[in-house]
Amino acid sequence: MATPDISGIPEVITVGRVSVDLYAQEVNAAFTDPQTFRKSVGGSPTNVAVAAAQHGHHAALVTKVGQDALGDYVITRLAEWGVDTRFIGRDPSAMTPVVLAALAPPEEPQIVFYRGEAAPDTTVVASDVPESDIRDCRILWMSQGALAQGTTADASFEWLAARGRHDGRDTILDLDYRPSMWPSVEVAREAAQRAISHSSVVVGNRTECHMALGIDDPDAIADELLARGVRLAIIKLGGGGVMLADADRRIQVPPLDIEVLCGLGAGDAFGGALVHGLLSGWDLERIGAFANGAGAYVATKLTCADAMPSTETVEEVIARGGTRGMQE
Repeated sequence: MATPDISGIPEVITVGRVSVDLYAQEVNAAFTDPQTFRKSVGGSPTNVAVAAAQHGHHAALVTKVGQDALGDYVITRLAEWGVDTRFIGRDPSAMTPVVLAALAPPEEPQIVFYRGEAAPDTTVVASDVPESDIRDCRILWMSQGALAQGTTADASFEWLAARGRHDGRDTILDLDYRPSMWPSVEVAREAAQRAISHSSVVVGNRTECHMALGIDDPDAIADELLARGVRLAIIKLGGGGVMLADADRRIQVPPLDIEVLCGLGAGDAFGGALVHGLLSGWDLERIGAFANGAGAYVATKLTCADAMPSTETVEEVIARGGTRGMQE
């Protein structure tokens, strides 16, 4: 993988959550059981930036960490992975969030968030990023979680409105829905629909799409998103693969043959691979297959950011029809 050039305006800017994640290594052990933990960097838009960088793109993350040792760890690791860290601020009044995950079950691990009353990543302001970078980056990746709280929500909506929908640049809304961050599903739905009106691509699983639209059927979800002006709707179907739909066609990519270890990072690997496919100008079939392969690979790994695959690794997963028999 070529090291991304992180000078100038980034190709992709992601906005939202960051944390230090502690993953229990024992499969099917709950938090009440004896456990040992492995540390990594997390937060969905953070992982997407790492994944995009692994595919050779100039990816920058907009967020904040605490003025603490865990904040130092986050920034150091992201820089090592080739992520542009210039828009990661430091908040001296709060601590870097911590997330604990237990593989019980592996497909949908138990998660506990320790974010305090106002996590640093909720205190971003619009002036933290030059307007030209927001306007001119080829992809702006907005996480639903960034719309939930604090000045970060205000800045995010300001950026979405200022950027608008333009040919040649995509605004991607990831319906990354964490109920604990919202007072109600109705408030989350209102924010999602407001963001959808500024987005050209929307990504979510069926639960997240139901939160946003009150619809559960994948075809109906795609119809509604396209009717709202989205050019590409992507509905993740879990064990059923993924559907991609634009104005002309819709395809369903089947799942690959894998043994899931931890399902937490699969969607973020999918997101980084989606970014790569869009920036590469691929058609729906190739984008869907590549993103599906990236997600499948990370689902077989314990952590998220540390496990984001190279382009070559994803291509091997696709060629094999899954991960069985691959060398570590």
